[in-house]
Order: sequence, then C-alpha cells, then structure tokens
Amino acid sequence: MNRITIPDGYRPPLNTFDTQLAIEFIKHNFQVELTHALNLRRVSAPLFVRRESGLNDNLNGVERPVSFDVPAVGGEGEVVHSLAKWKRLALKRYDFHEGRGLYTDMNAIRRDEELDNIHSIYVDQWDWEKIIRREDRTLEYLKRTAQEIVHCVVDVSDRLRREFPSIHVKLKRKMACVTTQELEDMYPDFPDSKDREDAFLREHGTALIMQIGDKLRSGKPHDGRAPDYDDWQLNGDILFWNDVLGRAFEISSMGIRVDAQSLDRQLTLAGCDDRRQLPFHRMLLNDELPLTIGGGIGQSRLCMLMMGNAHIGEVQSSIWDEQTSRVCAENGILLL
Repeated sequence: MNRITIPDGYRPPLNTFDTQLAIEFIKHNFQVELTHALNLRRVSAPLFVRRESGLNDNLNGVERPVSFDVPAVGGEGEVVHSLAKWKRLALKRYDFHEGRGLYTDMNAIRRDEELDNIHSIYVDQWDWEKIIRREDRTLEYLKRTAQEIVHCVVDVSDRLRREFPSIHVKLKRKMACVTTQELEDMYPDFPDSKDREDAFLREHGTALIMQIGDKLRSGKPHDGRAPDYDDWQLNGDILFWNDVLGRAFEISSMGIRVDAQSLDRQLTLAGCDDRRQLPFHRMLLNDELPLTIGGGIGQSRLCMLMMGNAHIGEVQSSIWDEQTSRVCAENGILLL
C-alpha cells in the first residue's frame, strides 16, 4: 500500500526554478567531491543487461526486473536494479588498478516499489566501486571510507546553504558506527529495525549501520541483502537524521564486496546455490575478479535531504498514484 505523510506546516524551501538550480548545484559539486575523496573516474554504464548474465542486482530477491525480448540478439534484456555486480566486472575489463575506482550515473526502474515520501519506481544514484587490497577487508576500512563520503555530503550541504539562504538544513559531520546486532541489543523493545534506526539517528544525527543481511540473535535479519555482492560482515548503510520528516534517512548502501569464501557461505545461507553456475558467480568463486569496495548513493535522496524537501517527487520526475498526486497538490507540493 502506498503511503504519504505531509509534515505539519511544511512549505517547499525553494520555488520550482530555484529547485532546479539547487539540484544542478548538488549533483555537480557532490560528484566532484566524491571522485577526489575516493580516487574515482567516471565511466559509461548500461541501462540493461542480459538476463542470463547474472549481473543484475537481485535486491531482496522478490523484486521483478523490467524485462523485454531483444530479437536482434536472440535473448532477453533486463533493466538494471543497480550496478553492484557490473561495476566489479568493469574494473577488471577496464584495467583499473589497486587504489583506484570508478563511478557512474545509474538509472533504474523498480516496478514493485511501494511509493511513499522517499520511494519512487525511478531510481537515480551514483554507483561507485574501487579496487582494494585483501588486508583492507576490515570494518575499519569500511568506516574510514564511509566517513569520507559523509565529509563530501556535509561539505556540499554547507556550500548549498550559502548559495541558497532559504535552505536551513544542517547535517552532522561526526558519524556514529553501530552494528545491527548492537542496535538490536540497544533497543530490545523495538522489534522493527526501522524504529531502532530512528531511535539511534535521533540521538546521533549521522550513522553507519553495519553488518546487514545475516540473521540476528532474534532470528531475523535487520534488512534484506542479496548474497552475491556485499560481504554481510563488512557492509553498511549511511543514514542522516531528517528533521523535515522526523526520521532516519538512508542515503547510501555500501560495503566491502564478497570474496570467494564469503560468497560461498552466503549463497548457501540464502538458498541461492543455483547462482553458482552463472558466469559472474563462477568468476568470483574462482578468484578471477578484483577485491573491491563499493556502493550506491541516491541522487534524488541526497537532493531531498540537503534541500529539506518532504517528498522525493519534488526533486525527480516519476509517476505517482492518484492519492499521492492529490494530497501533494492540496498541500502546495509540486511533483515534477
């Protein structure tokens, strides 16, 4: 069921014209900051991949990719959900070396997404991936990389406020780090993981929530993660407290990627052993791909957070159900 919330007294921070200027400012400046911070280079990326390649991101395993037949190549194509696997293969094919990485503008369609203030069927994000050493496969390396991304976010946010004085969003630079099991132990009366995130972010402002995908002591995972890109022991989400919506607000999912051993374990735990025969997975299990860290950073999410918007439709053009369109119109919110 689709849901929408209008915060009490909400008014869009900018008019439509200035909103477009601010979106351009954020996207241009953030990708410049990110490339310098993580030593990345921009590459071109696919909108779709062959179904049989195994390169599409399966997300939580239940989302249906948009697929279509391609008579000219005699096969099926799938619009990507994300480029989590494709990027790692690209690093090998494009001859990147240790310590360097790539980023790309990724556009996707997630047809089964439930619509609310922060979810749309259209996804736009910066997908990035970087080659690392085996000794970098640690939580400390993950934390350092996440903090670099947070610095980029806060730097651009501070400059945006100077450029557009009617924007008053101030983001916290210091990032708290917590594992999903620690979070469950902190808030035993909150069975829902999103409630635990809200409680932690309300206190800390900015956080990296780590180790997502495996089951917790309660018997349930904090959240779903596909078994074949992030190492569940070495991944995390970057979240900020969103004052406008009064909730924790995820802007990035990232992680140190699986090696052969963690992929072998996670495929079995997830009941996905059938994927072992796919080309990408065979390469991983045979140690034919570089060790990497990577993630996705939501472009519309970031614009929404920095500008102080209440609905993602204020910063991206998509399609919406009748209720969302009506409620937004009644409250002076223009959906692009």
